[in-house]
Amino acid sequence: MSDSTDVEEIRRRKAEQLRQRLEREAAGERAGAGRSEPVHVEGPDQFDDLVADAGVVLADFYADWCGPCKMLDPIVTEIAAETDATVAKVDVDAQQALARRYGVQGVPTMVLFAAGEQVEQLVGVRGKDEIVSLIGRYA
Repeated sequence: MSDSTDVEEIRRRKAEQLRQRLEREAAGERAGAGRSEPVHVEGPDQFDDLVADAGVVLADFYADWCGPCKMLDPIVTEIAAETDATVAKVDVDAQQALARRYGVQGVPTMVLFAAGEQVEQLVGVRGKDEIVSLIGRYA
């Protein structure tokens, strides 16, 4: 591909991402703070939009077959309802590329993002107070 073709492809992708985000906003589904329930991530683009658009994002990398993940799920749901952080649920079996991108080698793994940057990573089940305190450092 030539440089001009590359630039046009990037512009096309960015325009499509913007169009999709504007449609979500118009439908009242703004990607960002204020969500009271976890967002189930359906792909890398959606995940990237969440991280870019929200102030603080707690990404819960989990698997349906994982017992500790099931123990953590109600805690993560409460955190979504009680904090301003956006909580993203990432199924490592369905989103293997995202799990690799963030070095997830075991589940549950939680990755905290602030202002679009990864700032913390927690492996294993953690208590609600510990997670909320960590979120509070970046809120």
